[in-house]
Amino acid sequence: MKRYILFVIFIVISSFGQSQNLKDKSKITLERIYTTRDFSREWFGPYKWYKNGDSYTKLEQSKSVKRGLDIVKYSSDNGEKKLLIDAKYLIPQGDSIPLNIQDYIWSNDLSKVMIFTNSKKVWRSNTRGDYWIFDTKSNALRQLGKGLPESSLMFAKFSHDDKKIAYVSKNNLYTEDVNSGKIIQLTFDGNEKIINGTFDWAYEEELKCRDGFRWSSDDKNIAFWQIDASDIRNFLMINNTDSVYSHTIPVQYPKVGFDPSAAKIGVVNISSKKIKWIPIPGDSKQHYLPRLQWLKGEDKIVIQQLNRKQNTNKLWMYSLNSGEIDNFFTDSDEAWIDIDWSDVSQTKWGPTDIVFYNNNKDFLWVSEKDGWRHIYTVNVQSKRQKLITKGEFDIASLYGFDKRNNLIYFNASPDNSTERYLYKIKLNGKKMKRLTPKKYKGVNLYDIAPNYKYAIQSFSSVTNVPVKNLISLKNHNVNARLIENKKLTEIVGNLDLGKIKFFKVKTKDDIELDGYMIKPPGFDPNKKYPVLFYVYGEPWGQTALNRWPSIWNHMMAQKGILVITMDNRGTPCLKGREWRKSIYRKIGVVNSADQAMAAKEILKWNFVDTSRIAVWGWSGGGSMTLNLLFRYPEIYKIGMSVAPVTDLLYYDNIYEERYMGLPQENPEDYQEGSPIAYAKNLRGKLLLVHGTGDDNVHYQNSEALINELIKYNKQFSMMSYPNRTHGIYEGKNTRYHLYGLLTNYLLTNFGIK
Repeated sequence: MKRYILFVIFIVISSFGQSQNLKDKSKITLERIYTTRDFSREWFGPYKWYKNGDSYTKLEQSKSVKRGLDIVKYSSDNGEKKLLIDAKYLIPQGDSIPLNIQDYIWSNDLSKVMIFTNSKKVWRSNTRGDYWIFDTKSNALRQLGKGLPESSLMFAKFSHDDKKIAYVSKNNLYTEDVNSGKIIQLTFDGNEKIINGTFDWAYEEELKCRDGFRWSSDDKNIAFWQIDASDIRNFLMINNTDSVYSHTIPVQYPKVGFDPSAAKIGVVNISSKKIKWIPIPGDSKQHYLPRLQWLKGEDKIVIQQLNRKQNTNKLWMYSLNSGEIDNFFTDSDEAWIDIDWSDVSQTKWGPTDIVFYNNNKDFLWVSEKDGWRHIYTVNVQSKRQKLITKGEFDIASLYGFDKRNNLIYFNASPDNSTERYLYKIKLNGKKMKRLTPKKYKGVNLYDIAPNYKYAIQSFSSVTNVPVKNLISLKNHNVNARLIENKKLTEIVGNLDLGKIKFFKVKTKDDIELDGYMIKPPGFDPNKKYPVLFYVYGEPWGQTALNRWPSIWNHMMAQKGILVITMDNRGTPCLKGREWRKSIYRKIGVVNSADQAMAAKEILKWNFVDTSRIAVWGWSGGGSMTLNLLFRYPEIYKIGMSVAPVTDLLYYDNIYEERYMGLPQENPEDYQEGSPIAYAKNLRGKLLLVHGTGDDNVHYQNSEALINELIKYNKQFSMMSYPNRTHGIYEGKNTRYHLYGLLTNYLLTNFGIK
């Protein structure tokens, strides 16, 4: 439900109007994006840091082979280019075209590369496929996992000495000898319910867990998760259109209030194939094990254990040799603990390891215990904690620790929550310095090289299209412009766009919200304009950010609509713990009240037409749309709700219980926060949109709401997209149709031709 906020914000869509002239460069139309690709962006990736960051590699169209991709190296310092692997060497024996490279992994000595191809979806991502290994010295190419099912290998990774490769197939763990190709199976009980080395739906979606095994430093052992989903019921989706007879699609999905999968961690010895199960205390169905890592150079494993309510995080240290396990650190919060931050400044999806230093005697930790999200150092033995980032501000993301220079790098924006910048600070908490130059005013994200000499900066603002730069980290000098989007910049420069203005609005409850508005071109403050509010409003998304907006929003402004987005309490703004966690056990209540009270202040503006107020959102924003339309019908006249959770009990347990508590203990909070409880109040116009194949927010949500609206004789409009998932993108013209639907509905009800 949460990640799609970023997807919707960044989606490049355009306008409605099939009969409009495509040659008018000042106007945005759906035809321009879907027939001319005017608003497409340059592609960069997948790239990899090479030689610790002194170079990087990327894919480029091959000059020697059609439909082939070369792997090319560039110097991070001077941009010197070198062809490392020509696509002509990546043609399997008996084939005529090269492998379609979807990802690649370098060996530690850089003499070999694994190529991931022919990928298929597992849950919601393409994480299984085929792997091939290419030797850069001999140009030999061979497939890994011979004899295992096609497209079944997952998360292949080299051992530290590059002699072996480990991977998962059909929920069992394997190793393969790099030279001989000999395959050894390490686990044998894997099936649809017993999952070794990877995860079930909820762990992947809500805890960012996909790759479920780790090599030890000496390559003698592999630590891995085993998820027991035997008691997780299948949610059955139905496919009515792909055959004469319908068929069901089962998804392992733990609903709110139902026990999660049991999880345990084992260590398998590569030689003996014997497994040691780590004796982590507690009921395995009443806690989560979201993170594990080997301590570098030691036989010890660090495990993070979250309780069912996710408000206590215990860190355990397990010694493989002695078998002893020690709870060496615990963090807690009255609401919930974030093990990774869902802030916009994260550059890569997935879990992050704890940063240990000083021969593993100390580590860095992020906590909100003083009311702000800060970085601390913690000593493993003494438990002594020291605050590093001092002051009334939040860090957004911890990027890493340059141990050689005792420098911590992080993302923050102490003076403006709508922006993000790179900072560094000494380990002793002194000399905090912003590195991002003032000219990059907006949202800046960074991927820092392992040697801490270089970084890849991604920058955009509401007036600057996205770009990527390779910078020297010391002085932020730009060494190379990786993505400039010159064509997009030129096209945008020819558009007749309204101005974007940031504002702050204070509610009667003395809550100040950040927001921005896109004004119609030629805005006249003496006229009255209809308003479209775009909302999300839950802990996984911030919308009022100074980054490149949706082109569709600009199109709506071209139609004479004032487009506004705001961030309420509970969103991951950099405004302190109380701001973010005041939504605990009050999803649907606090967030909708903040939005509605802020909207009331906006309705006082002289140029707002109070009779034409609309709101729309997707996923959590779809839920917010319903809550606003049902709870505050005197404000909102039109609502467009896409893929909403209508009853909080219908969503998954990890997400909802984290923010709402256990329904067995506070069922009244779940009822109060669910839009369906207020459906009887509908007075305005509602468009409800959902994909029937949504395995995230189930179509069940919309059907339940439909029944409730029928019960109270409430008329509304409805569009279902057969077999489409949460993103509603599968199939020819699906997005074109969807945004044509939204645009038509809004313009018709606003009386705009």
